[in-house]
Amino acid sequence: MKHKYWLSFCLTAAAQPTLADCGPDEGTCEIASGAYHIELPEADNPPLVVFLHGYGGSGSGTMNNRSMVEPLLARGYAVMAPEGLERPDRGGIQSWNFYPGFGERDETAFLSEAVDDAAERFGIDGERVVLGGFSAGGFMVNYLACDAPETFSAYVPVSGGFWRPHPESCAGPIRMFHTHGWIDNVVPLEGRLLGGGRFHQGDIFAGLEIWREANGCVDTKPSGFSTTGQFMRRNWMGCAEGSALEFALFPGGHTVPSGWADMMLDWYEGLPGG
Repeated sequence: MKHKYWLSFCLTAAAQPTLADCGPDEGTCEIASGAYHIELPEADNPPLVVFLHGYGGSGSGTMNNRSMVEPLLARGYAVMAPEGLERPDRGGIQSWNFYPGFGERDETAFLSEAVDDAAERFGIDGERVVLGGFSAGGFMVNYLACDAPETFSAYVPVSGGFWRPHPESCAGPIRMFHTHGWIDNVVPLEGRLLGGGRFHQGDIFAGLEIWREANGCVDTKPSGFSTTGQFMRRNWMGCAEGSALEFALFPGGHTVPSGWADMMLDWYEGLPGG
C-alpha cells in the first residue's frame, strides 16, 4: 500500500501562521506546546496511534521504525510521533514529564493539543486515538492514564510502567495492553535503582495490581491465557464496564518487538467501540 504524508494536507503559513513551521523538509508540525510528526494511510477519517519515544529518542526516530509504523498504516491507522521535552540538564536529551523534576510541560495538555491539531488539519478521528510509548514513553503512558484515563480511547505501553513510590491509586476504568520483554535489563520487570539510588523504577506486576484496582476487578487471577507467536498473554475480564486489561510477555529485551503492532491492533479492534 502506498502511503501519503501530511504534506498534501498541510495548510499554508498565511492561513495558519502559528503552524508555519509545518514545512516539507522535516515533516514536523509545530504547535504552541511542542511538535509532532504524522503519517497518514490512504483512508478518510482514520483512527490514530500516538507513540511516544524513549529517553534520548525523538519523534523522527520513531517514524523511522518502519517495522512498527508500516503495519499500523497498512491497517488504516494514522501514526503520530510527538517530540519529547528537551532537558537542558542532560544536554538537550529529550524525554517526558512524568516524574517531579523532569520538566514543566503539561504532557496531557500537549498531547491533547497535538491530536486536536491533527484532527483539524488532516481529518483524524479524534474519538479513536490509542496512546502508546516505549520505555520512558511507556512510563508517560502509564502516568497519563492514571491521572486522566478519559483522554484517549486505549493505552498500549511497551517496556514502561510506574516509578517508586508507586501511585497509591489511579483513576479508572481504563483500557490497557501492556507489553514487556522477559530479559529487559533497562526496565526490568522488578524495576531497578537509578541515579545512585535517587530514582527507583517500579515493579511491573505491582503496576498491574494498581490497574486491576482502578478497573474494579474482583479477582487478582487472570481471566484467560493465550499465545500469539512469541507473545505469552494474560487478561483480566469481569471488571468495570468499559475496561480492559491485558499483559503480553515476550522473550526478548528492551525493544518494541516484531509483531507488536498487529497484535495490539487486533486487541484494540476487538474492544467495544474499537
